[in-house]
Amino acid sequence: MSKKKKQQKAPPKRTSKRSKKMGKAPGSVIYMGNREGAKSSVHVLEYNENQIEELDLDVYQEKEYNKIIALKDSPSISWIDVIGISDEALIENLGKSFDLNMLSIEDAVNTNQRPKVDEYDNYIFSVFNMLYLDHNNELVQEHVAIILMENTVLVLQELKDDVFDGVYNRLKNKMGRIRARGADYLFFALLDAIIDSYFVVLENLNAKIEILEDEVYEHPRPDHGKNILELKKEVLKIRRWIFPVKEMVSKLIDSEHPLITKDTKLFLRDAMDHSTEINETLQVYREMSMSLMDMYISNISNKMNEVMKVLTIMASIFIPITFIAGVYGMNFDYMPELQFKYGYFYVWGLMLLVFVGLLVFFKRKRWL
Repeated sequence: MSKKKKQQKAPPKRTSKRSKKMGKAPGSVIYMGNREGAKSSVHVLEYNENQIEELDLDVYQEKEYNKIIALKDSPSISWIDVIGISDEALIENLGKSFDLNMLSIEDAVNTNQRPKVDEYDNYIFSVFNMLYLDHNNELVQEHVAIILMENTVLVLQELKDDVFDGVYNRLKNKMGRIRARGADYLFFALLDAIIDSYFVVLENLNAKIEILEDEVYEHPRPDHGKNILELKKEVLKIRRWIFPVKEMVSKLIDSEHPLITKDTKLFLRDAMDHSTEINETLQVYREMSMSLMDMYISNISNKMNEVMKVLTIMASIFIPITFIAGVYGMNFDYMPELQFKYGYFYVWGLMLLVFVGLLVFFKRKRWL
């Protein structure tokens, strides 16, 4: 009979989103994220020291679109928050209307872009990874571009949820110095909110490490190996998203661009301190997550050694008893003990005595 070979299914091909950009000219606006199909919306806060106006504008209506573009010439400070960046044609037109370089517009919709700061004659362009926890305490990573212009801060982000509620409340309630300062301070406030949110993410990461560390140390289980690998991947991803921010803040502090004042640079130094602390903490968490696997393997080995120790002791106890039983199980005609009336009971007594004697010996050696 001929055996039919089972045909193995080929693994599914992984299509890279970067393949969309292959062969395209630099400056091609191609959305690289996973949140396609969402319509863009615009939320505007226009303010000065004495008053503030809040608007929700429909960017797809020409009249309201023109209102958005007119804000760049307004003497008041404007925070233009564009939510939803998958509409490539709209983002390209919006960027051109604000006189942005095509390379900046390209990076604004490229969610794989490494965090960075670029300086141009009339604006400063920056890209961040905004991290926060959702209602289920799950980590959300969102690509956000923040562009500083003379009296305008343009924010391009993927989702409505963000970490800017504190900045929004300070503006609305005239709290602190934000209403009395220029667009560069608003730019700093948004940057600072993103950096502060990293601390919350790191606290959650620390809790995960501590819980897993306790479980691995006390009761190591086979599924802990998978959990440790997932944790290591999460730490490395967060590190890749956060680590460049320190470099970005340092570049802003050293910048001689006229859009950033000396006063704002003082506050940027505080953000620099926070970024340094975050990077140092991430390095510690990276080492802890890597050492967890060593601890897991070591504890599993120790647990296996304890099992082997018990089995070895049991075998050591029964080897002499098996020997005695084997000797008296032989069918020889002239074994003297076969005719002894109480031989059976003496053999049992001898085996029990050997059993108890070995237990006492192992106890004294602290093997049990």
